[in-house]
Amino acid sequence: MLLLFVLPALAFYCAFTLAPAIGGIWYSLTDWNGLNPAYRMVGFSNYVEAMGDRFFLKSLWFTFKFVAFMLVLQNAIAILLALFIEAMGRSRVWFRTIFFMPNMLSLIIGGFMWMFIFTRVFPYLADQTGWLLLDESWIGDPKYSFFSILALSLWGGVGYLMVIYIAALQGVPKTLKEAASIDGAGAFTLFRHVTLPMIYPALTIGVFLTLNSSFKVFDAVYSLTGGGPGRSTQVIAINIFEEAFSFSNRYGYASAKAMILFGIVMIITIIQLAVMKRREVRA
Repeated sequence: MLLLFVLPALAFYCAFTLAPAIGGIWYSLTDWNGLNPAYRMVGFSNYVEAMGDRFFLKSLWFTFKFVAFMLVLQNAIAILLALFIEAMGRSRVWFRTIFFMPNMLSLIIGGFMWMFIFTRVFPYLADQTGWLLLDESWIGDPKYSFFSILALSLWGGVGYLMVIYIAALQGVPKTLKEAASIDGAGAFTLFRHVTLPMIYPALTIGVFLTLNSSFKVFDAVYSLTGGGPGRSTQVIAINIFEEAFSFSNRYGYASAKAMILFGIVMIITIIQLAVMKRREVRA
């Protein structure tokens, strides 16, 4: 009887998530171009070719770099904002709404907004203040375009994790913090030895969400730089998209790349959850 309640959601999941995933595995072993109903099996040749594709390997390295920065910065900023908001008293609702609001916008729209900031606002501020750093080519220069993508992604993603950490902070017993304060613990010691161990389950969730969203990043890069200049900011998702729909319509080859991405994310996620769950028990 209980199965009837979950049957509609299960049917949608199977039809729109599970079936396409299984289809992707199948097509990754073929030379299908996405249009022609006729195709042939090529085995693992797509995977072998992908591991020798210098553009794919370059996008893989850039994605790992992006994930590393996002993993540290997004969680650190979200925790700091959560601590700041929890200390604001009655005005915390307003600050929580302000910082969460970017998460309600599509990053495609956010990308256009930030492009205006990087190309119009920053040069104007540089003229007014003399800060030459603001007058750099934040979109067209590979040295700075990475940081522009990072800024957009943090702006759009920090608010969601902040809410998770706020909920975790509200679950920390006040008696523990008061006892630590009476024993002479400072603010940093209190956070490190009392607050952080108590919110570690939320940190596990935050790291999990950051890993998954960062490896699959597409809209922030697509709307801001499109993977350019050249291919200097191309992430794996854009490389797969271009392989399937923009350049050669090699849908089977793109599916093989997608399966490689899936395997990487799955392995890293399993390791992350196993390690952090063990630390939760010790904490």
